[in-house]
Amino acid sequence: MARANRELFSTEIVNRGVEDSGPHAGSVDFSVRVRRALPDFLSSVDLKYVKLGYHYLISSGFYYVAAPVLCGILGVEIGKVIAWKDSSPESCVFDMVSVGVLLGLVLYVYLSLIPRSTYLVDFTCFRPPDEFKISKEEFLELARKSGKYSEEAIVFQEGVLKRSGIGDETYLPRAVFRPERKITLKDGREEASMVIVSVVNELLSSTRVQPQDIGVLVVNCGFLSTTPSLSAMLINHYKLGHDIHSFNLGGMGCAAGVIAVDLARDLLAAHPGRYALVVSTEAVSYTWYDGNDFDMLLPNCFFRMGAAAVLLSSHHLDRWRSKYELKQLVRTHKGAEERSFGCIHMKEDGQGTRGLSVSKDVIGIGGNALKDNITTLGPLVLPVSEQLHFFNNFLFKKETSKPYLPNYKLAFEHVCVLATSKKVLDEIQKNLDLTDEYMEASRRTLEQFGNTSSSSVWYELAYLEATSRIRKGDRVWQITFGSGFKCNSVVWKALKSTRKHPRNPWIDPLCVEAKI
Repeated sequence: MARANRELFSTEIVNRGVEDSGPHAGSVDFSVRVRRALPDFLSSVDLKYVKLGYHYLISSGFYYVAAPVLCGILGVEIGKVIAWKDSSPESCVFDMVSVGVLLGLVLYVYLSLIPRSTYLVDFTCFRPPDEFKISKEEFLELARKSGKYSEEAIVFQEGVLKRSGIGDETYLPRAVFRPERKITLKDGREEASMVIVSVVNELLSSTRVQPQDIGVLVVNCGFLSTTPSLSAMLINHYKLGHDIHSFNLGGMGCAAGVIAVDLARDLLAAHPGRYALVVSTEAVSYTWYDGNDFDMLLPNCFFRMGAAAVLLSSHHLDRWRSKYELKQLVRTHKGAEERSFGCIHMKEDGQGTRGLSVSKDVIGIGGNALKDNITTLGPLVLPVSEQLHFFNNFLFKKETSKPYLPNYKLAFEHVCVLATSKKVLDEIQKNLDLTDEYMEASRRTLEQFGNTSSSSVWYELAYLEATSRIRKGDRVWQITFGSGFKCNSVVWKALKSTRKHPRNPWIDPLCVEAKI
């Protein structure tokens, strides 16, 4: 138990100088700052997650084993037909018929075993109008003028914003600071409608896909859950088909974007030949907190406006025009553990004001979820040499040495970590031994757009495209976290080298291309 607790904290000695007078004159004055940090990924490895990874690998690769066996059987039967000269005409005809039947059976079984590929045709991210742009200084000024927060709460938010990694050009509805404002469904609906319809319009325009061709629709928004749903709103707006498979995901936090992709992939496999539209967003105006509890003020400091729309297809003819192919998707849920389940939850404070509460332990809990997730993902993506190195170190390591952490940089050319906060990104970079180049997309997204919840990783991928980093064959790893507690990973393989697109949220004169 003590060992587990130690993994959740890190210490920092803060030197404050030398005492000039008093009974302690001449002595060094310092303090020890205790900070919550990610667990040491090298301290332990849970073998059940390693086993789970190899189970996924064997399951997905079964048809590669079945194909040679079926071809071998077919070869034997064809050999019998080739020897028709030594057989009677009746037996020869019988053999040819049996081979034909067997060939049809082999093709049917083989094709049914091959998993359908899921292609990412294109995606778009919402860039809010300039009227929503807000600096940290203006944020604090409006918070003071609203009269809703105590001076201690203002000072707390000022400190959080200073260390957050968020820049002065993020986007937020100023209406949340109105003194008389109260949270209403109308505010949430208006914001959701603005960002969702805008981003879907851009996607349909860039892909030239007709709304009637969309057979699967998945919309995720963590906090705003209305009747009719947001997915129904889109169906009504675009007059989508009556036979569409529509889903609305709520309460699943920042990890819901990957969950929506997973659901869309399964639906495309069951209903091929149609397109799947995935929309990820968060209604900031509906989740805003007007109280003074510090743990509930954190989301105010980080969450900003944003949305992303993704078009998926499982039709093999769409491969030529798609940007990426889905290679792996691994989801890890730690909700069975009480600390993980309650670390992020919506509640009311002592005055009855509703808001999202974030536990002080969330970084450590998220780190444990990430460790389990990448342990499962490893066997699916790591080179064989790295896996052998890991097992050799694990089986024959000395008692004083730590397990070997595989080099995930060998498995991916790009990494998109959910842009939650500078602290989280720093810890993940250190524990996974990632270079600044790997973390650049996440840090720049946090600075430019803030934490846009489930759409954050799409802004990061858009940044990589805007800077012409994506080359054909590159592998992109998206990592998301969410309440529950969840950690999800999805791996995309680039089917082409991407070019700058005018609809990219980073391609804008106000976005200062020198920074990009």
